Amino acid sequence: MTTARTTRAARYEKNGEARDVMVVGDLPLQAPGAGEVCVRLKTSGVNPSDVKSRRARPLTDPWVVPHSDGAGIIEAVGAGVSEKRIGERVWIWNAQWQRPHGTASEAIVVSEAQAVKLPDNTDFAAGACMGIPGLTAVQAVHLAGDEQLRGKKVLVTGASSAVGHYITQMVTHYGGHVIGTVGSEAKAAHAKAAGAVETILYKTEPVVERLKAFSNGQGVDVIIDMDFATASQWVTTGGLKPHGQLIGYGSNVVGDIPLTFRPLLFNSLGLKFFLVYDLLPQDRTWCVNRVNQLLAAGQLQHTIGARFTLDQIVQAHEAVEAGQLGNVVIDL
Repeated sequence: MTTARTTRAARYEKNGEARDVMVVGDLPLQAPGAGEVCVRLKTSGVNPSDVKSRRARPLTDPWVVPHSDGAGIIEAVGAGVSEKRIGERVWIWNAQWQRPHGTASEAIVVSEAQAVKLPDNTDFAAGACMGIPGLTAVQAVHLAGDEQLRGKKVLVTGASSAVGHYITQMVTHYGGHVIGTVGSEAKAAHAKAAGAVETILYKTEPVVERLKAFSNGQGVDVIIDMDFATASQWVTTGGLKPHGQLIGYGSNVVGDIPLTFRPLLFNSLGLKFFLVYDLLPQDRTWCVNRVNQLLAAGQLQHTIGARFTLDQIVQAHEAVEAGQLGNVVIDL
């Protein structure tokens, strides 16, 4: 491999709609440096955050190859990395975090730690779902208590989403009882297939009343939440029981979210938030290992909702924007 090598990739040079800004072509690919590996990608996972970034996150580089998640085979290593890793099947996290070159590319160079050995029983499509959906789910459930969830009532918002689907499975695995918010009957069926006991059609049903009915009037023990702008109101109006906790990993609102303070104080409610891109090193290591334990044990259901080629990058992004059920994956 030489520094003059190129790779075929999708990129955008300005913010906008996918069909207006996405192009596919060759880009330079440097040889892996010290502590790095070059991965020949087989799949790239498309997440809602990739769509949001393309639309609105200001570019700090001349171009951006989107997507944080992917899976493939290590084909070259840099200084300090064992050559035994060449040929290893891996999944990738944070590929496009604070750098321009993500996984919508036939090859990528990342740090050795970002290329995680993919268990033999897991295919590349599932591997492309682990970086954001898998790690977010593991960290959220870990903060909620893992084994301590046994017998507890847990609201999972967006239980049919890529992250929510994994969270529902994990909470159920630990013996928790999941009620999930969903947007349609099809999504309700998807959530129940993952283990949800009940679902709430949040667009038409009174969420807090349903939560109280699910929990004998007390409110649920835990809320694992993808949109605090909405859940913040449920927390302070009886949806969360006294001494309960909300674990938040996202929101659809940029700006202030009002909170009524007294219910938080007098009910001793706990709020925890995290950004999956910014886990502490020890937390990242724990989550990566836990994901691989679950994969190796065959304890996760994967739902690949739609698959596209690299030349269909626009359709892949539009499928995510349209709320495609299941993970959207690009085959490379």
